[in-house]
Amino acid sequence: MALLSATLARAARGVWVLPVVVLLAAGPGLAAQTARASEYQVKAVFLFNFAQFVDWPAEAFPDSNTPLVIGVLGDDPFGGVLDQTVGDEHLGRRPFQVRRYHSVDEIKTCHILFVSRPEGDRPQSILAGLKNRPILTVSDADGFAERGGMIRFVTDRSRIRLKINLEAAQAAHLTISSKLLRVAEIVTPTER
Repeated sequence: MALLSATLARAARGVWVLPVVVLLAAGPGLAAQTARASEYQVKAVFLFNFAQFVDWPAEAFPDSNTPLVIGVLGDDPFGGVLDQTVGDEHLGRRPFQVRRYHSVDEIKTCHILFVSRPEGDRPQSILAGLKNRPILTVSDADGFAERGGMIRFVTDRSRIRLKINLEAAQAAHLTISSKLLRVAEIVTPTER
């Protein structure tokens, strides 16, 4: 919890507010630290924390020291915030790495992929290129989860909420913790 609090303290400079429920029971005082965090600072913290609430199949990590890679596909809305959020952090013995991609073809190793706009507005070809790969796909594009992505950030009255396509995550052999599912809206895909 101290790790999350420290990360959010680094991010707490903007104007976005998160509901306490979405903070995943991280502890008292955390909501106050995020009271002024910018939208993409908060989203960077979410991407970082998704690693604690998702299980990947063993083949996603060749060994126990393989980094957990958070990728950004397309234009990077985070600037240096994502790098600052995960810098020097570890999940167990795994360090975090941030990589940026211009196309799906560049993605060799990735565990969490943020699909930026406008790529997220047309996810079919991107998701087809990632099919059967254990990569948690995340975007803030309209309808992303309903169109086959796994997690969509939804901004509602200055709060960030989650929509999760559980079917898409299961198809990629990812297991999302019930703790994360409890704070999200589960959606059903509208397109196949």
